[in-house]
Amino acid sequence: MTTRERYESAKEAYAAIGVNTDEVLDLLKSVPISMHCWQGDDVAGFDTKGELTGGIQATGNYPGKATTPEELMKDIDKALSLIPGKHRINLHASYAIFEEGEWADRDKLEPKHFKKWVDFAKERGLGLDFNPTFFSHDKANEYTLTHPKEEVRKFWIDHGKACIRISQYFAEELGSPCLMNIWIPDGFKDVPADRMGPRARYKDSLDQILGIDYDKEKVLVCLESKVFGIGLESYTAGSAEFTMNYVMNKGITPLMDNGHYHPMEMVSDKISSLLLFSEKIALHVTRPVRWDSDHVVLLDDETKEIAKEIVRNDALNRVIIGLDFFDASINRISAWVVGMRNMQKALMMAMLSPNKKLKEMQDNQEFSELMVMQEELKCYPFGDVWDYFCEVNEVPEKAEWFKEVQKYEKDVLSQR
Repeated sequence: MTTRERYESAKEAYAAIGVNTDEVLDLLKSVPISMHCWQGDDVAGFDTKGELTGGIQATGNYPGKATTPEELMKDIDKALSLIPGKHRINLHASYAIFEEGEWADRDKLEPKHFKKWVDFAKERGLGLDFNPTFFSHDKANEYTLTHPKEEVRKFWIDHGKACIRISQYFAEELGSPCLMNIWIPDGFKDVPADRMGPRARYKDSLDQILGIDYDKEKVLVCLESKVFGIGLESYTAGSAEFTMNYVMNKGITPLMDNGHYHPMEMVSDKISSLLLFSEKIALHVTRPVRWDSDHVVLLDDETKEIAKEIVRNDALNRVIIGLDFFDASINRISAWVVGMRNMQKALMMAMLSPNKKLKEMQDNQEFSELMVMQEELKCYPFGDVWDYFCEVNEVPEKAEWFKEVQKYEKDVLSQR
């Protein structure tokens, strides 16, 4: 059978439970996912040559890592050519591109240092999202926005302000709001003597950053929490309670990374609560293995549950989805494609569920029928719908895309 014939058969099966697969294909194509640039070069960036700091670690030494803006952009192009739909690129401030002989420290960054990224996005019809980089810098060896020394803290406050201006530049140039996410690693390896002080300084720093004049329709400022990091096992200033209270108090956008909580906490369970109180929320979808290890996103239970919560609550226009992982032990382009396609697969699976009917079963306390339906859905021909989605979007089906990655590795990556 052809891909189209298998799709038509699957279409009938889903129609029998009230799901229109043609509508699902159109809907999924309209959902952009923000693909993180830092998978392509192991979070190295272009503004410093030092080691990763701030509880961040990229492990592995697979050959072919991008080391220049041109290489990274070429690799991003290759990955996007294998992913159905139109998406976004998520940048860190450390990916500023300087002209020869030029350099600016992070507190002095300007829109011009990201013009090549804007040109890249314009040519491809992509949106851009942004992150201040509060790690891997000689002024981030101890603390950033919580630093007890005012001159150091001011440096990082000025960095945050610069990043808001750059984010607005992205939004205005590309005609699409820019999500700007603030995350800091500040914390302590051992039990702190003062928990309040660093958080008070963090609050004041954020107040100063957000105090600049900017267009809140164009720049969606987010705040991201973290439970702990390497070398920061006992305390982080930006805990979930701190960030959520700050976000709600200031009316900015909450961002949840599903690796930044206790291992028994599920972001999928938190989405519905936040949607009741926030117009928009943002996600960094990753895969924590025992800790916030940022493994490549798989089509695992939590990824599927996250997608269900977004789709079932009719929140595709309210939840901004980005990915966040970095694996230096495998082909980096392959990692991007696997993660992006898996997030799309999870969304498609959620869209292919008779969600209204399932909710009615729950409300009517028809729990036996609900369990049966949820289990039977796992055997429905989702893969045939996915293959057809790839075909109509002119990207390879199944694992055929990996042949292109292997050829690219041979022709391009192995020459670096």
